[in-house]
Amino acid sequence: MTDLLLGQVIRFQGDPFDTLDAARTLSQGAVLVEDGRIVAVGEAATLRAMVPAAKVHDYGRALISAGFIDAHVHYPQTAIIASWGKQLIDWLNTYTFPEEMRFADRAYADEIAGRYLDLVLARGTTTVCSYATIHPESVDAIFNAARSRGMRVFAGKTCMDRNAPEGLRDTAQSAYDDSKHLLEAWHGVDRLSYVITPRFSPTSTPEQLAALGALWREYPDCLMQTHLSEQLDEIAWVKDLFPQSRDYLDTYEAQGLLGEGAVYGHAIHLTDRERSRLIEAGASLVHCPTSNTFIGSGLFDMGLARSLRVGLATDTGGGSSFSMLRTMAAAYEVAQLRGQSLHPSQLWWLATQGSARALRCEDKIGNIAPGMEADLVVIDLASTPAIAQAAARADDLWQALFPTIMMGDDRAVAQVWIGGKPLPPTT
Repeated sequence: MTDLLLGQVIRFQGDPFDTLDAARTLSQGAVLVEDGRIVAVGEAATLRAMVPAAKVHDYGRALISAGFIDAHVHYPQTAIIASWGKQLIDWLNTYTFPEEMRFADRAYADEIAGRYLDLVLARGTTTVCSYATIHPESVDAIFNAARSRGMRVFAGKTCMDRNAPEGLRDTAQSAYDDSKHLLEAWHGVDRLSYVITPRFSPTSTPEQLAALGALWREYPDCLMQTHLSEQLDEIAWVKDLFPQSRDYLDTYEAQGLLGEGAVYGHAIHLTDRERSRLIEAGASLVHCPTSNTFIGSGLFDMGLARSLRVGLATDTGGGSSFSMLRTMAAAYEVAQLRGQSLHPSQLWWLATQGSARALRCEDKIGNIAPGMEADLVVIDLASTPAIAQAAARADDLWQALFPTIMMGDDRAVAQVWIGGKPLPPTT
């Protein structure tokens, strides 16, 4: 089946943090899809004449984009999103750890995994990079749910051998063994990728971090994800737990958990040394703005996007929304508080190609270009009366898109395509 999608089209031919000209738009564009991949992108009239037999999907003035990529989530926290009144350490003890205990039950893990993916698909997110729990069953659950939906998903077993309830602790050896078994079972199956996943240094002994560093050396094509410098109290705790370390990043670096393919969530309160080493190592950072404000962590420095791979994420469920539109809006607001005004093209990049680069899959997803996998979202730029009246006053696509970034929700998602197949319309 050959499909031709008509509408306004947004794509990137470079990084808009280097030059805003990197973002390209077509006001009467088309995307040609065949066998799960994008074959061509161009003017609608040209592609219609080129492939007259293609099945046409005319989205009018809606915007056709690469699907959103959520680069840091905790799918097991789906049911506790928007819980009241805690900062990081209390949040973990009060909400997260009790909920994650439930994932020893495979049926419950399957239920939440399916619910989570359906929630994000309805909001235009086509790929996530998720932490599971310490239970291997939680990894099986998210990968099975993703596989049944045809999604490209990254995930890994969360490893913790201290400072967590007894039912949520593994050991250095069992973390290595379970992670290796899951990696060998799932990595590269269909559109699935395993991620080596120590939760963060306070819940892993140096021995466990070293074991996971050894595993990463054995499988360097995998990503490694963890948390870094989210809150000041957390950083002080890390200093007490690792008195021999130069800083928070050094707790990972000393155990072989720094390099290309390392993906660090938050990274708000970095030292000069940490910034330099992250750049030298070619690591990725993921900005989680709704989480950082909801649990009072701080304001990420988006200037880092000029020297590092930076993605964007909801951080479900510390983040207060499943929507990458809401997350883009929060990223704009956080940057404003730091004296930075992000252009709509930069926000859109962060939620698509920027996150793909952070996950080192920019050759597969996150952009509209020939050869890319056809994970797409179609955005209604007039989804509510308030958005429609603002967009109607716009002089160009960026002014028309910005109200949807700031005020849009699931009503703006007119259609989602996964692997070249349209899902039932969400509106």
